[in-house]
Amino acid sequence: MARGLSPRRPAKSGRHERTRPVTRGPAGRSANAARDGSKRARAPKRASKPAAKAAPAKTVAKAGKIKGYNPLAPERIQGILRDLDALYPQVTCALHHNNAWELLVATILSAQSTDANVNRVTPGLFAKYPTVQDFAALTPEQLEPEVRSTGFFRNKSKSVVGAAKKIVSDFGGEVPSDMEQLLTLPGVARKTANVVLGSWFGKAVGVVVDTHVHRISRRWELTTNDDPGKIEQDLMKIIPQDRWILFSHQVIHHGRNLCVARKPKCADCPIEPLCHAEDKTWTTVDVHKAAKA
Repeated sequence: MARGLSPRRPAKSGRHERTRPVTRGPAGRSANAARDGSKRARAPKRASKPAAKAAPAKTVAKAGKIKGYNPLAPERIQGILRDLDALYPQVTCALHHNNAWELLVATILSAQSTDANVNRVTPGLFAKYPTVQDFAALTPEQLEPEVRSTGFFRNKSKSVVGAAKKIVSDFGGEVPSDMEQLLTLPGVARKTANVVLGSWFGKAVGVVVDTHVHRISRRWELTTNDDPGKIEQDLMKIIPQDRWILFSHQVIHHGRNLCVARKPKCADCPIEPLCHAEDKTWTTVDVHKAAKA
């Protein structure tokens, strides 16, 4: 540029020197739309050649629809079980108890509460009322102050006292070891019955589906159901029966330690290569749209 000359500034009209004029017509509108993102432009009605198909963008895949991928493949299930064994080889029930009755009470109290909170409440509770007969002699109102910190204490008090009375009157003061009989007790559904049967009596008649098992089995694509009863049935089909008790304990501990509800610790999880959960915080594999808690 010659000395003393300054570059021309853009004209206020928008028409500048050496600029390419905007092409008018259908083809021009399409070209301009591609450049400036305008949605009003229309594609030309006729093209001399069929337009080449654009490469599909990388999207989140749908579980069960990926070619060659089967989330329930035996080798994948075995891989998950091996990793759980390596992480939690000797894990047991997290609720502290000394007999079947204490485990039953602790499990009833654990609904909508944490095991840690229940374990803070039960030592004093069982010291004050050592036997099932002691509980049967109470009214729900007498028990309420003792279990208030576990939440929903009125309903829980009714369930515990009601279960104690029925055990004393119908089962000779002994917690029954049969699923059908356990389900007749107030406050006892399949989850509670499975905990007592598995952890105390060593009977694998079902899979415990608590909040952790519910969340993680969906993340791992072991089920697409949201109902605990249906999730249990799905797990019973793919997990060997001799692993039902241990599997529940391992997944519950995994849900507390690594596979937490919010911001799971995927980078620290050895099961991560087998997990395609949509809400992973770190991944080395594709994530699947249906794999979510």
